[in-house]
Amino acid sequence: MKINKLNSIILLGLVAIISILVAQLLWTKEAFTIEQKKLSQKAHFALLEVAKKLYEGTNHELPVQNPVQKVSDDYYIVNIDNEFEPDILEFYLKTEFKKMNITTDFEYAMYNCQSDEMIYGDYISLSKKEKCKKSVYFPKHKNLVYYFAVRFPNETTYLFSSMRFWFILSTALILILLIYVYSIFKLLQQKKYSELQRDFINNMTHEFKTPLASILIASKYLIEQKPIKEDKKLFTYTDIIINQGNKLNGHIEKILNIAKSDYTPLELKKESIVIVPIIEEAISNIKLKYPEAVFTIETLSNDYLVETDAFHFANLVYNLLDNAVKYCNEKPDIKIKISEEKNCLKLEFIDNGIGITPKKISFIFDKFYRVQNEKSNEVNGFGLGLYYVKEICSLQNWKIKAENNVEKGITITLSIPLKK
Repeated sequence: MKINKLNSIILLGLVAIISILVAQLLWTKEAFTIEQKKLSQKAHFALLEVAKKLYEGTNHELPVQNPVQKVSDDYYIVNIDNEFEPDILEFYLKTEFKKMNITTDFEYAMYNCQSDEMIYGDYISLSKKEKCKKSVYFPKHKNLVYYFAVRFPNETTYLFSSMRFWFILSTALILILLIYVYSIFKLLQQKKYSELQRDFINNMTHEFKTPLASILIASKYLIEQKPIKEDKKLFTYTDIIINQGNKLNGHIEKILNIAKSDYTPLELKKESIVIVPIIEEAISNIKLKYPEAVFTIETLSNDYLVETDAFHFANLVYNLLDNAVKYCNEKPDIKIKISEEKNCLKLEFIDNGIGITPKKISFIFDKFYRVQNEKSNEVNGFGLGLYYVKEICSLQNWKIKAENNVEKGITITLSIPLKK
């Protein structure tokens, strides 16, 4: 994926989440306004009913003009224009608020025309909490003689509690946004480290190749010289230099190919090949390095055909066999079983090696991963062989898995889909 495309996807995702969050916050604000209006309407109707009940049984009629006035969001006054008892007022307030399903606490006060001041009534708790009397100032109102005032001190808290779902959803969206931003930050950080690692490996391997090429050229020229051929020790030492130089060159080439494949997929030149001869050739090459190793091919047919790249398939088989031999503490005995199962060709590479702990076996195909044990310290390598095998399988949609054997060693199984 190109960097510009990745950045565009990240930016679009960020914009989408922020847009959803902003929309959610606007909806929450609108919902709060609606809830506030609903409470105001309920309170208005309840107080109007209280006023009507206070007029019942008197010689006065309810005035044409609405007696209920909303002074502020949580403060109402009701003009009665008639004497009333405080206890009756409190009873009617509780009754009507309960009918309108208003469960928030309230407090009331009445105007005393004799003392010309507001007399505090009581703090009424409808939320099943303990009563807590509060000293709240109720202002007087001009041109009114008999009236009472009601205040909802916890209106904001009450409205918030009735909108718990909205706030939970908004909080969840904020958390999602934070997690997304954190994930993007970690992704970009990891990408930066990956690029630094790739550049370091490329530079390192290129720096190694130049002096190594000079060493190999000089060594090959040196081994052809007559004095070297006549001296057995010098010839052996020179041959060791050449062999180890070629091995190091092979490691460097492998690292370069892997680093290249991270950004540019390997190109496979597929063709129909008979796999048994390729496996036999890989065994012959391995036996040159490990003549004591024993290899057995178990197959019902020597004519199994696979559509693949012959070069990379040969490298794949060589890597699996090489690993099986290197990680063995006794005489290597490797079996290669070839069979058909459910439209798939199964290749099983069974060794008698040291095995791998179950917790670590799933990591053996990771790049640069090497199991930490005594044998790994003895074996040279970069942890790229099985990663290369996994990459070749993934490019062709082959399945590969590793599992421990019952007694000892591991079995690596390749499942190759067969053409109908």
